[in-house]
Amino acid sequence: MNFALLMLILLLVTGTIWLLDRLVLQRRRDKGAPEPWWIEYPKSFFPIILVVFLLRSFLVEPFKIPSGSMIPTLLVGDFILVNKFTYGIRLPVVNKKIVAVNQPARGEVMVFRYPENPTLDYIKRVVGLPGDRVEYRDKRLTINDQLITVDTVDDYQYVDGGLSFVNAARFWETLGTHRHSIIVNTQAPALQLAGVKQFPQRENCVYNEQGFNCTVPPGHYFMMGDNRDSSSDSRYWGFVPEQNIVGKAFLVWWNFSELKRIGNRIN
Repeated sequence: MNFALLMLILLLVTGTIWLLDRLVLQRRRDKGAPEPWWIEYPKSFFPIILVVFLLRSFLVEPFKIPSGSMIPTLLVGDFILVNKFTYGIRLPVVNKKIVAVNQPARGEVMVFRYPENPTLDYIKRVVGLPGDRVEYRDKRLTINDQLITVDTVDDYQYVDGGLSFVNAARFWETLGTHRHSIIVNTQAPALQLAGVKQFPQRENCVYNEQGFNCTVPPGHYFMMGDNRDSSSDSRYWGFVPEQNIVGKAFLVWWNFSELKRIGNRIN
């Protein structure tokens, strides 16, 4: 059961008891008689649950980064905030858009429901918009036949899953109005062909050992991690439908191991 559904159930249960007590049960109790525990507790928690539910559903929702696929932008253990209304107001649980606001822009960091298992939330960078032709060949990204410019920064070292030390090259990349860091492991192949799955509209893509090219279908987005050689993303499992969008990541609000990251904006 996902957290939004659990919150909705708790909200309905506590709200029903609060309303029932206000309209009926309160009048039947003797004056000055204490409230039974099964009324007192739900009435106390109802306003708290209501506020949390509204905030998480329509304004801001917290997430924790579990993997290194977005290194160096996001580190394992980062707690981030996601703007839930940037891309439109959606009904809780069913995630159906009821008010359109903005469309995702190329280069933004977005949280979405994993197409193969919508109970899982993923976070990646928007690389391809509907109709874009995305090509990644020899570890260089091309969008609509324009090679994306990158500037070399320095070497970047990190520990992969606590098991191995990785030495990668770090670059500045600009997608749309977003300038951000990416890392590339020069020792890794451009694409792990064995990891490419059969996914809806895979016929829009052509793969080989040097890379791939894909045309993003209408109403879908192509997502990639900033840790280009250690990211399970659209290269391997396909396009993200618009209805799977959760929101735009904008702030790191906590990291137990890296306190200096608190307050970092996500670009």
